Amino acid sequence: QVQLVESGGGLVRAGGSLRLSCAASGSIFRLNTMGWYRQAPGNQRESVATITSGGMTNYADSVKGRFTIFRDNVKNTVYLQMNSLKPEDTAVYYCNADVTNRSGSRSVNWGQGTQVTVSS
Repeated sequence: QVQLVESGGGLVRAGGSLRLSCAASGSIFRLNTMGWYRQAPGNQRESVATITSGGMTNYADSVKGRFTIFRDNVKNTVYLQMNSLKPEDTAVYYCNADVTNRSGSRSVNWGQGTQVTVSS
């Protein structure tokens, strides 16, 4: 079993910043690609940013230049630094991790989500 625990969400004014964290624990042999997704009311869940085990990153066009994803492989943690936040960034943000466990099985795991609200 793998657990992903997110933190760092909250309420911020437009133009402000937040940093999200997601710590992975459990039966982990290797953390492969990790990422952040978000879902606003009435919308489908969408990819925000992903990072491979080697550090290659990919961003949604809507957040390029404002958000930065990075990871600490010692702490099994992925972060999302969000700057210049806009009201349209308001959503529940979910952490995602592709994990290889100690038995060699691979699974995709989700965190419980953390609310980010940006006021205008």
